[in-house]
Formats: sequence, C-alpha cells, structure tokens
Amino acid sequence: MTNSFKEKLGQGGFDGVFKGKLPDGRLVAVKVLNDFKGNNGEDFINEVESISKTSHVHIVTFLGFCFDGSKRALIYNKKSIETCPHLGWDRLHQIAVGIARGLEYLHCGCNTRILHFDIKPHNILLNEDFCPKISDFGLAKLCPKNDSIISMSNTRGTIGYIAPEVFSRNFGGVLHKSDVYSYGMMVLEMVGGRKNFDKGVDHTSEIYFQDWIYEHIGQSEHLQLDMVMTKEEEEIVRKMVLVGLWCIQMDPLNRPSISKVVEMLEGNLEALPIPPKPFLSSPSRQLDDSSTRSIS
Repeated sequence: MTNSFKEKLGQGGFDGVFKGKLPDGRLVAVKVLNDFKGNNGEDFINEVESISKTSHVHIVTFLGFCFDGSKRALIYNKKSIETCPHLGWDRLHQIAVGIARGLEYLHCGCNTRILHFDIKPHNILLNEDFCPKISDFGLAKLCPKNDSIISMSNTRGTIGYIAPEVFSRNFGGVLHKSDVYSYGMMVLEMVGGRKNFDKGVDHTSEIYFQDWIYEHIGQSEHLQLDMVMTKEEEEIVRKMVLVGLWCIQMDPLNRPSISKVVEMLEGNLEALPIPPKPFLSSPSRQLDDSSTRSIS
C-alpha cells in the first residue's frame, strides 16, 4: 500500500505517516505506531475504538487499520494531510471555528461522548480547502454524556496544552472542559504564532504569552503582534484572544463549554466580556471585578 514506506508525509509520537494507495486508486495516509510504549497497544485500541465511532466534516476520515504482530497502522483519507501555508486572520478564524465544531461533535454529537485529551496544532490537519480535521485519538477516552468527573489513572496530553486538573486534582475534576483548555491554548498560539511551552522554563511559566496578551486586552490597547492589521482583522484577533483566555481559566467550571465557544467565536466582539486573569500568570494589575464574569 505504501510502496515500502517510500514517501513520508509527517512525524509525531509514532513511527511516521506515509503516503499510500488503495487498490481502487484512492490515496491514503498510513500512520504507523511505535511498539515500544509498553502499554500493550492501549493507544492503538483507543484510537480505533474512538475514531471508528465518528463521522464529521471536522474529524479526520478513518478508513481502516492494520494489526499484524508488532506492526500497527491506522489508515486515513489522505486529503486530510496537507502542509499549512501562511494564512490570513479570516482564514485562521474559520479554522478555529471548524476545530471547535469538531470538538463540539465529539462532546455532544456522538452517542458516547469522546474526550480527545491531546488537542494541539500538530493534531489538526488541513485539506486543500483549509478545512480543519481533528486527528490522533490515541489518548482519547469514551465517557457518558453528562458533566460527571472522569476517572483517570494517569496524565494524558502534551505539555503546554494539558489542563491543570489533568495533572493535579487540586484544580478540580477532569471532565469535557479539559479539552476546552487545550483548545484555548492552541487558539492563543495561533494568534501569537509561537509555542505556548518553552522547555527552558518551569511549568508555572507556560502562559507567559497569555499573561502579556491579557494585559493588552485589558487595557484596550492594540495587540502589536508585529504585523499590520486592518480594523476588521484586529476585531477577529481580539475575539480569538478573548475566547482563548476564557478557555484557559484554571477552574474548569469557569471555562465555557465547547458549544459556547462556537457561539462566542461566531458572535459579536462587543458581547464578549474580558475574562478573569488565570491565577498562574505573573503578578500584575488586576481588572475591576465589574468587568469580569463567568461563562458556562
């Protein structure tokens, strides 16, 4: 199918993604999984079980899998694997909305709620029309369709995008809003064009960019993102920033649901209040209490 893994399309926490062709001529992407994780294929089984239950325009199309001894592979529609060029703000906003709609489907549209637990830029694929597709369900977890706390024996996700409650129960219980946190970190990274995590800093410094951008939003200043923006573009950016900041609230109960996120992104900027400052940020001027409220 892959002509001996001749053409590599991408690389992640696995052996790689390779271009392939089915007997009927359809092009596919074959994701080959490592066999050294020591979890008895749990990631592989998770991905097959969760993604096989999905069918949505913003979820990567799953065609099948291969399980042959130590060889494990997942087969996707290749149209979902594309290189992302430089994009304008309107396009980035459309992508952010599409990703949110994909998450909304996972959280609300399936018979069983699916929590992804690894939302990050690397796991968002674009087709030739820049339609975003959520991929990589290796850490996903199936759970009932309610707001009950999820039982987890270990931390899941990628540093820089993991919700606080996932690595420490002191921040609250793990539930669907843990995906919302990861989504918010990703949206802020899309705005800032930089990583939210620097390996050279400690964990409490992860949100240094969010701290900086919060100050500018709170003071109603121009964002000064080293690029020229029209008034319409700045409104789009401010909307994405406000939504991102609401999504990364430390207390899961203060974060919006993903359905509310979609509503916020598609609504008017004037309707979005400034969120409270995440308390893991560095100390600085606090906004007046009257300018903040919780969104659920």
